[in-house]
Amino acid sequence: MSIFSRFKDIVNANVNALLDKAEDPEKMVKLMIQEMEDTLIELKTSCAATMAATTRTKKNAKKVESEMNRWQDRAILAIQKGREDLAKEALIEKKNSAEQLSTLLKDIDTLNGNVAKSKDEINQLNDKLVTVKLKYKTISEKARRAEEERATRETLKNRENIYQQFDQMEDKINQMNALNEMDDQEVNNAEKKFADLEGMSAIDKELEALKNTLQGKEN
Repeated sequence: MSIFSRFKDIVNANVNALLDKAEDPEKMVKLMIQEMEDTLIELKTSCAATMAATTRTKKNAKKVESEMNRWQDRAILAIQKGREDLAKEALIEKKNSAEQLSTLLKDIDTLNGNVAKSKDEINQLNDKLVTVKLKYKTISEKARRAEEERATRETLKNRENIYQQFDQMEDKINQMNALNEMDDQEVNNAEKKFADLEGMSAIDKELEALKNTLQGKEN
């Protein structure tokens, strides 16, 4: 997805406005950085090609200038030798070389202008890229803090849930202990009742025996 259609769009872009409209600002700013870096590579490649073309054109200009001077020297030589016809031909060649040199010099001026423009655009884009990277750092830091806060809240929530589970387990244990105590108490009560019955039975037997003994003595 292309965010910018040309270099001018990138330089003039209101980063904050674009991010305000974005559903995912962090993703949007990463796309901006990627596109700016790609554009920067293209600008540098283009600038390097233009600089190379400038160097070649300057070499050609020096070569043509040398040719022009050589035809000038030949024209002088021909005149000195009384060969005005050859001098005229030499001057015609000199004129052709001069015209060619003039064109090359204009090309050099144009190429130098293009190089200067490319370097200026590269500097502008570098400045914009630094700004956007700082923006990305800020957004990433905010996102990281938000994630840490969310994780902290989640941890506290989980810890609270664990405490609640412990409380519930403790309540269940207390309930079980209370039920066990009640069961033990019921068992003890039953034991006591049976013991009382058994004790009464023994006393009854002893009482009956004592009564029989007394009756026997009276007889």
